[in-house]
Amino acid sequence: MTKRAYKYRFYPTPEQEQLLARTFGCVRFVYNAVLRYRTDAFYERREKIGYVAANAVLSRMKKADDTAFLNEVSSVPLQQCLRHQQTAFKNFFEGRAKYPAFKSKRHRQSAEFTRSAFKYRDGQLFLAKCKEPLAIRWSRELPDEPSTITVSKDSAGRYFVSCLCEFEAEELPVTPKMVGIDLGLKDLFVTSDGHRIGNPRHTAKYAARLAKAQRRLSKKTLGSKNRAKARQKVARLHAKVSDCRMDRLHKLSRQIVNENQVICVESLKAKNMLRNRSLAKSISDAGWGEFVRQLEYKADWAGRQLSAIDQWYPSSKRCSKCGHVMPEMPLHVRAWTCPECAAEHDRDINAAVNIKAAGLAVLALGENVSGIEQVSVSGSR
Repeated sequence: MTKRAYKYRFYPTPEQEQLLARTFGCVRFVYNAVLRYRTDAFYERREKIGYVAANAVLSRMKKADDTAFLNEVSSVPLQQCLRHQQTAFKNFFEGRAKYPAFKSKRHRQSAEFTRSAFKYRDGQLFLAKCKEPLAIRWSRELPDEPSTITVSKDSAGRYFVSCLCEFEAEELPVTPKMVGIDLGLKDLFVTSDGHRIGNPRHTAKYAARLAKAQRRLSKKTLGSKNRAKARQKVARLHAKVSDCRMDRLHKLSRQIVNENQVICVESLKAKNMLRNRSLAKSISDAGWGEFVRQLEYKADWAGRQLSAIDQWYPSSKRCSKCGHVMPEMPLHVRAWTCPECAAEHDRDINAAVNIKAAGLAVLALGENVSGIEQVSVSGSR
């Protein structure tokens, strides 16, 4: 059995909206207060505060007169936020993340509920201290009763509930098809079969509307209701761009997984590539990292194989016919002829074919093999 989150949108009643606003505020307050306490304890007394001590701080806060408002909401989300904070500290000390940051009320708000703080009965979801069920748009049925739910509100003012359930992944029938994928900006990706998937450039599509909304936002008085309304309009446009991108990536990744038994991709370091200021916006808009992430977990559920080759493998410079490696291959060169075998290559298709060959070699020889032979080159790919 595998755990999977099912996300739905819901529309709270005015009473539920007030309860959720108080819950989000208390979760944010507890997280920030305990984070400040742990930080000060370390810098002032060199004392390390763990989860048990942090939970004791929460208990004292709930008994104090000036923070008695924490008792107005369910205690489960408050305890869960401390568990998340402990995980954030663990990731920081193990070098996987930065130091935990304070939460802001202008960003996404969330609260996690365990089974003791919600009821799922007859297809309806009831939260603690809430008499009416959530008005959820059930786009699909849940495979099982959720073990944990996360209620969230994004910066555009939309409410979502994510239900964590156990489900049994069904493996797809075995197919002989294998594919190599070369990610790009002109085309979102090109396959070794010669198929090109265009890059819709969602950010550029909404750039004019977004710039207009941001100009109007900058002219509003700080702290006014009109500024809050203008900020939400900007947030809705950003949410529109994000939703369009995610919808397309989900459809494309599902198609690739359904059609191919083995999928070969490049193990790109998107964060490092974003340092290029001239391409950072286009790379972020393309969503390469999210696309590969979706391929990875969907392939695992479907019984497919995903092979990631070394990021320094010269897929664009190598001739897929004879293996000759060109010394240089500037980005403006989209087609070239091999000086050894006189084979004519399209840059992207040739790279996809090489990625496929290197990915199959990785599967055959082991994960430490970065292609047919380990090559580290500098310059453009």
